[in-house]
Amino acid sequence: MATLRELKTRIGSVASSEKITGAMKMISSAKVHQNEQALKKLAPFKKQIQEIMGHILSTDENFNSPLIEDREVRHASIVVYGSDDGLCGAYNMNIFKGFLIELNRIKEKYGKDVRITVYPVGSKIAKAMRRLESDLLEVVIPTGVDSKMKGETVTRFTHELRDAFIKKETDLVEVVYMRFVSMGRQILTTDQLFPVLADELLAGESREEENRLYIFEPDPNSIFNEVLPMFVTSSMQEITVENRASEQAARVMAMQAANDNAKKLFEELQLEYNKLRQESITTELLDILGGQVER
Repeated sequence: MATLRELKTRIGSVASSEKITGAMKMISSAKVHQNEQALKKLAPFKKQIQEIMGHILSTDENFNSPLIEDREVRHASIVVYGSDDGLCGAYNMNIFKGFLIELNRIKEKYGKDVRITVYPVGSKIAKAMRRLESDLLEVVIPTGVDSKMKGETVTRFTHELRDAFIKKETDLVEVVYMRFVSMGRQILTTDQLFPVLADELLAGESREEENRLYIFEPDPNSIFNEVLPMFVTSSMQEITVENRASEQAARVMAMQAANDNAKKLFEELQLEYNKLRQESITTELLDILGGQVER
């Protein structure tokens, strides 16, 4: 049975833990709101690009671009977003499980002999990916790329993936990440980056403006090839911020759970301490009364 001193020490430790988890929750909450604002700033830019793409695709032109080339998949690349920091619950584990599902889907669709290159974003997910390396699965950690990377790094990384696809070093590029919905809800998502899907491009086509005429200079196909890389880069920027917001939201929920557990433990220890203290006082009073009776 614990002594009063031991209980008092444990109560102090739990109280300190409660303060720490509470502070971490507040910091993560602030970061979630910060990333939400970043997503709102990115949305108009991507929407404008989608509208331009929609206007271009509404013409009768035949568009040619190496970024939409659909070919036999012999080598697939998967970018997996995770975190560099811990204390975010099962966040990285859920992403890892989602990646395994996508990995099996690719092998079933394109054959077990398909070569796969994995680009983990975040040290925590990279550590898990290392265990899967084999003759047909290579793990490559991009230089300077992590879950906290800035916009220019995202652009550079996207350009590297684009160049690899154009040079036919890879035939398919997908991204596995957590899409941010709300503080309590994040959805595991897999997006195809290359080749660019027609459905993604047609998302900006407006039926309300189908009767409007546009004059394109120099020509629709040239504009298409200029705007398409911008569309892909904006999508990757959005994915990066979505994942970052999801990570912080998962950390908020983890810290909330830890804080609740600390409060519950604090109350239990405080109750046990009070009981033990009351027993000690009662024992001392009985000893005093017993001594008086003996006299």
